[in-house]
This record gives sequence, structure tokens and C-alpha cells, in this order.
Amino acid sequence: MFKTIKADLQSVMDKDPAARSKLEVFFLYSGYKAVRKYRRAHWFYQHNMKFIARFLSQRARNKTGIEIHPAATIGKGLVIDHGMGVVIGETTVIGDNCLIYQNVTLGGTGKDHGKRHPTLGNNVMVGAGAKVLGPFTVGDNAMIAAGAVVLSEVPPNSTAVGIPARIVKINGKRTDVLDQIHYSDPVALELCKMQAEIDSLKKEVEKNDTV
Repeated sequence: MFKTIKADLQSVMDKDPAARSKLEVFFLYSGYKAVRKYRRAHWFYQHNMKFIARFLSQRARNKTGIEIHPAATIGKGLVIDHGMGVVIGETTVIGDNCLIYQNVTLGGTGKDHGKRHPTLGNNVMVGAGAKVLGPFTVGDNAMIAAGAVVLSEVPPNSTAVGIPARIVKINGKRTDVLDQIHYSDPVALELCKMQAEIDSLKKEVEKNDTV
């Protein structure tokens, strides 16, 4: 466990350009503190001391705003950047050297039993506000864009964007002409259609008034 905690600390230093020293990260970084406390809680959970495990995880949640179920399986080198609002569910599996930003949910849909939460491979990045929901796999080196809602498997070395998420890059090659910035907002499209219909009706009313 202590080797893993040390790897977590080094990973923050490697991934966060704002990190000035290991001492600063150890005492002041809420994301690192949450992961460190998860390691302790997970040890108690594995040794069938589940009440203590949940007690520790809830204390960490109250102090950091990050909720990690002690039964989750997390590899070494996890970095939770900023972290507020992050939720990691009970059957989540996270590989090595992953990066998770604030307000991310690795959760379930409420329809599954047993394995209910996602599995992230190694070196996965999950952008701010993304929701990854369900018992599927996000492959090694995948990137999930900020705000994406992922409901199905993401291949290795790919990029997923949008609501619901779709794959726009695999192995660095674009799969279509969309990107995160120019991805069409379905709500905005519907509003535009409604506005066009309203304008058309206004013209009809004005035309009838002049007759």
C-alpha cells in the first residue's frame, strides 16, 4: 500500500504543472488526500472490516468532496485533479496512471446487478463533468471529453465526446468531421427549429392581418 501511495504522489507531480513540491501535494491537495484515504479504507474493506472502511471513506468525502467507495479497485498513480464532486462507485475498476478531473461520475445506470460500474484501463483521462455509467470497459489510453456522457464501451487509444458520447478519434485519426468544439448540441438544434416555426407563424399572422 505504501508503494502505491508513493506512486500516487509522484503521479501528481508528473501530471499537474501547478504542483510545486511533494510536501505541498501531500498536505494540501484534496484529490491526493482522497486517494490516500481510499487506500486505507480499501485495506480495511479487503480484510472484512467494512464498517471501518465506510467510516473512513465517508470522512474523506466530507473533507474533500470526493466520494470513493472502499470496494472499488484502483491501480497505482491515480490523479484526481481539483476533485470536487467526483463519485467512484463500488464495482468500479481503474487501471494505472489514470487522470480524473472534477465532477466526474464513474457510476451505474440502476439497471445492472453485480458488476454495475465501469472499468477504466491504464492511462485513461476523464474530463471535467463527464459521466461514465454502466459495467463496460474504457480501453487503455482513451480520452473522455469534458461533459461527455458515456454509456457504452470506448476502444483503446480513442477519444469520446458528446451526449451520448461517440468516438471521434481512434489511434490519433479522426473517425468523422466532428470534434468537441463543433459537436452539434441537440437542444440548441431543437430550439432553432422551434424559432423557425414561430417566425413562420408570425409571418402567416401578419399576412392575414393585412388582408
